[in-house]
Amino acid sequence: MNLYAESSAVLAWLFGEPSATAVEPVLAKAEMVLTSDLTLVECDRALVRAEVLGDLSRIEADRRRAVLEEAASQWTFLRLDEDIVERARRRFPGEPLRSLDALHLASLLTARFAVPSLAVLSLDGRVRGSAQELGLRVLPD
Repeated sequence: MNLYAESSAVLAWLFGEPSATAVEPVLAKAEMVLTSDLTLVECDRALVRAEVLGDLSRIEADRRRAVLEEAASQWTFLRLDEDIVERARRRFPGEPLRSLDALHLASLLTARFAVPSLAVLSLDGRVRGSAQELGLRVLPD
């Protein structure tokens, strides 16, 4: 299975949230994981925020960052190029959407052209709804 991993799912996995139990097996089964550069930015910012707010120690934040880097070294990243930005500026099914959600949706649409059998891994209700309306398989089920 080829998978577009959206930030909400990656963050749940990275932070060991209860919903990560549904995310981990999907990531593990994926033959190819694609995501946006945006996912790394969102994950790193969440780690910085958790450390600054005292929710994670520096050692724990660094450990999780290393886990992310190890996993991400096996992933394919989509750059936020002109085409993705231009598509994100237009409407999607399920509006209203936040800006970062629109960038993820535009990225996964770009990825879908290169990888037609692409499924979407997301825990975000808006992204999931829009992706389903766009005809994409959304995981976890």
